[in-house]
Amino acid sequence: MRRKLLLVLSVIVAFMFVSCSKPKTVCNSPTDNPEHNYFTGMELIEKGDINNANIKFERSIQCDPKYSPGYAGKSLTLAMIANSKADMGEKQVWVERSLESLKKAKKYAKNKDQKYIYYVTGIRTYTELRLEDWLEDAKDFYDDAKSIEKDVNFNKLPYYQGPEALEYFMGVAYLKGEEFQKARDSFANVLNMSRQSKWHAPANAMWKKTDKIVRAMAGITVGDVGKKIAVKDEVSRADFAALLVDELRIEKIMEGRIPVKSQIAKMKPEFIPADILNHPFRPEIETILKWNIRGLSPIYDETTKAYLFFPNKPLTRKEFALILEDVLVKLTSDESLPRKYFGQENSPYPDVSPTAPWFNAVMNVVTRGLMETELSGEFRPDDNVDGAEALLAIRVLRQTLNVY
Repeated sequence: MRRKLLLVLSVIVAFMFVSCSKPKTVCNSPTDNPEHNYFTGMELIEKGDINNANIKFERSIQCDPKYSPGYAGKSLTLAMIANSKADMGEKQVWVERSLESLKKAKKYAKNKDQKYIYYVTGIRTYTELRLEDWLEDAKDFYDDAKSIEKDVNFNKLPYYQGPEALEYFMGVAYLKGEEFQKARDSFANVLNMSRQSKWHAPANAMWKKTDKIVRAMAGITVGDVGKKIAVKDEVSRADFAALLVDELRIEKIMEGRIPVKSQIAKMKPEFIPADILNHPFRPEIETILKWNIRGLSPIYDETTKAYLFFPNKPLTRKEFALILEDVLVKLTSDESLPRKYFGQENSPYPDVSPTAPWFNAVMNVVTRGLMETELSGEFRPDDNVDGAEALLAIRVLRQTLNVY
């Protein structure tokens, strides 16, 4: 019996020795500590390197299992990873992991500085996930951050070193939530702050975008399709076909210009391109094909040896100008428009030659306010059209044609 007792005691002592001798995570070098790993992770997010950012946040938590900003950063990367998952079951797993990490960020926030980081990251995480009532939750995070802002020592924050970040990311939330006026106001708040920070340049770009959307929507009712397209950085051929049909109501306008109503029922597209058969905007694309809008016609594809619509192909500004010019011709019956500026020797746009095939179209759309140039006069013909300027063009067309 005594021998058995000694044996048990020996096992216990050995276990305690092994447990005590287990190496602890050592993170005390200038580049390997919770704060530096967190900061590096946030910078990696800016660069779009989400996986390595997540690794850095994991390391910051390894260095300090109760480091709140590390959990906050991790919640953001997990939300971004969730958005990349097509399978809904897999996506839900990542969503739950993201929210769990955000809860830990709240639990371990030991002072108002870390609480502020938690609130700002909460806005970003919920904007990424966009779950039910997400915008209301983002507003709550914003209000909580504002309530402690005066007590935050921004000089000690490893990343959000100023109140500008809070306004900027709330602006992004409003933009994603399609509250465009509030988004513009939030970005304006950043620009109106006297201290210049890293958030001023992106806020200025976003203010211009939201300002254009607000102007485009002034005085008209924009439907759900228009709102969804308005926030896009690139407008595709299918997107603009949908805007022409759903927002400009081009079908009704064109039908009104055909004197013999029996002809309308007979009008159909010459054929239906194979690449639009399963597209959500198929009805709108078929309508545009029926009216043969130049620039939105099928394109011959050398690979398939067939004419396709290429619905997801982004529109460049020069292509957009050509499309708008043809819409003007068809809706105003002014056949002189495509030749109006032929032979002009000088161009008012430094990046558009008067001999360019799209010069006449650019002149027509800019002089009518359908498209805008830079302050320098540059038209940027090869840049992609964004949703805001596409919607603005629709608004001007509606006003020109008195369509409401």
